Amino acid sequence: MSAPVYWIGADIGGTFTDLFVIDRASGACLTGKILTDHADPTNSIVNGLKTLAEHEAIDLSQAERVFHGTTLVTNAVLQRRGARSALLVTEGFRDAVEIGTEHRFDLYDLDLDKPRPLVPRRWRRAVKERILADGTIECELDRAQVEREVKDLRGQGVEAFAVCLLHAYLNPEHERAVRDVIHEIAPNVHVSLSSDIAPEIREYERGSTVSINAYVAPIVAPYLHTLGQRLKGMGIQAQLLIMQSNGGICSPRVAAQHPVRLLESGPAAGAIGAAHIARTTKEDKVLFFDMGGTTAKAFILDDGRPLLARKLEVAQVYRFKHGSGLPVQTPAIEMIEIGAGGGSIAHIDRLGLLKVGPESAESEPGPACYGRGGTRPTVTDADLVLGYIGADSFLGGRMKLDGEAARRAIAEHIATPLAMSVEEAAWGIHQVVNENMAAAARIHLLEHGRTPERYSMIAFGGAGPTHAYGVAKALKLPRIVVPLQAGVGSAFGMLCAPVAFEMAQSRTVALDAVDWPETAQLLDRMIEECRVNVVSAGIDSDATSIHRSADLRYRGQGHEIQVHLEGLPWPNVSSEAVRARFLAEYRRLNGVDGPELSIDVITWRASVRGPDPNLPLVASNVAAELQSADGSRPVYFAEAGGFVSARIVSSSSLKPGDRIGGPAIVELGDASVTVGPAAMASFGADGLIRLELTDGEQ
Repeated sequence: MSAPVYWIGADIGGTFTDLFVIDRASGACLTGKILTDHADPTNSIVNGLKTLAEHEAIDLSQAERVFHGTTLVTNAVLQRRGARSALLVTEGFRDAVEIGTEHRFDLYDLDLDKPRPLVPRRWRRAVKERILADGTIECELDRAQVEREVKDLRGQGVEAFAVCLLHAYLNPEHERAVRDVIHEIAPNVHVSLSSDIAPEIREYERGSTVSINAYVAPIVAPYLHTLGQRLKGMGIQAQLLIMQSNGGICSPRVAAQHPVRLLESGPAAGAIGAAHIARTTKEDKVLFFDMGGTTAKAFILDDGRPLLARKLEVAQVYRFKHGSGLPVQTPAIEMIEIGAGGGSIAHIDRLGLLKVGPESAESEPGPACYGRGGTRPTVTDADLVLGYIGADSFLGGRMKLDGEAARRAIAEHIATPLAMSVEEAAWGIHQVVNENMAAAARIHLLEHGRTPERYSMIAFGGAGPTHAYGVAKALKLPRIVVPLQAGVGSAFGMLCAPVAFEMAQSRTVALDAVDWPETAQLLDRMIEECRVNVVSAGIDSDATSIHRSADLRYRGQGHEIQVHLEGLPWPNVSSEAVRARFLAEYRRLNGVDGPELSIDVITWRASVRGPDPNLPLVASNVAAELQSADGSRPVYFAEAGGFVSARIVSSSSLKPGDRIGGPAIVELGDASVTVGPAAMASFGADGLIRLELTDGEQ
């Protein structure tokens, strides 16, 4: 028997830290879950791995790779706990990041709150210089003024600098000169340049992105270093790799330089894991549903690939309202936050209506049933009262839940004020969450021209499999797929992700006027820089693949369409061939032919990625850290008239070919799968539980 070779995935979430370990030699898998230590998140990974190693007697010194995703960047922005940062801009643009686009995301709210910039006005400084829209220099940089501003800012305790000068995406000369001045005065201070972080048009978005990067970089780099040292202290000499928002893996060096790319690393990993399952099972239309302890998100997976977006939003002032957050101009898997998580707190609003979230109990103090000091009712408390999760089998029995504490919290804050029973209030919480998520997911699908009834669902997360049945019923989806490792889906997904890096460069030019040989040289330089970053993560250069694309739009429009440029005879490309691809993509997106008008190229893009890891799906090789026992308990199903005796099935007792009719609960150890009265579950040799929803009950 060959020696084990472990790959480890570790995802730090707002409530739990998830672990997934696979022996690449045998294919055997283990999962683990531990409450997140927000004071020092590295404790969560170290303690979780120690617990897993002790319980399963595995030698972690045999680990070859450790993949990591974290909410550190997102939380730093949400909680305003980043470094003291300054922003240096072109004279006249000091307030661009505060003015934004002047877009009102709610026309009827006269007291609209806008997202507050991370850099306060006193630390935003304008410097004398000007580069024109064609990249030529109209006014040279005043280095003496830069020196004065930097010295003054350092005297006020500024720890990091973001630099966003006008049109620097075309000509970075002045930004680099500013960086040199800063390093002459403060050699060890962090500096982020917009020409490095987001070399694209749109001043507000570029300034916001580079500000976020500078804001979090001084905490991300030490964190990654500390994590690496602590892993080595455990005897783990494995290569540490970091998950990015675009679904690719990178080295710690790249992550420390571009921490803004880690904003959605955890959810993106889940999407990559779901895409791997979709490709393996040949599910070509999938709605991926990921519900953890804090939020629930939805993703569209077509033909085994998630949709990609070129920008995202973070720290929204109004939940679910696009435009109310800080824009981030960086590639990311397209996702939508559709609801609350298991730790989201239920409350009654000023109109007397039951609401859930956005406030979360997180891991400290946690839901009332955790017995860690929480007294307010959460989704997890409601699910416990309704029987969807077991008090003695939560996390495979490793964490006992207090059912009476859950009932007291629901009674005090929801049931008594609304003059209803605890069970009715708990069902209200559960149903509000399900209906809200279904409504948001339906809109997300329809906005992308998708029909919900044609999609299957893959459910991940500690709470995802519990709520998948209710959400799928509301959407009239025909099928739900849940892997045994669903409770740690993001940690699993990291092991499915390729090493990848992407770059963009804005250069506006009429399509008919593109100099294709010169453009080929530009893209080749971008590809080479991407390849360097991919190779730094341990990938053989010969094993990489490249991809070119461009953002095009009709002249005068404000939004672009991404057009893929692979398969063309570089560098002898025909503008007519690119025009044909643009028109075809325009028709696919809009359902009508585009007009014969002038077309401009706005941004060129290049990416390099390593091969997709091969993780076979085998039922016998997947095991949770601890398992529950088979039995039965009362579970609430409204369509059955209330509480009914439901069969409780431990995943450890499942054999390929087993079929389970609802009502039933399948306990995975770190998640529970709700099999409602309108569903039939089957277990396959690939380790997947498939729920078929009967037409008559949808």
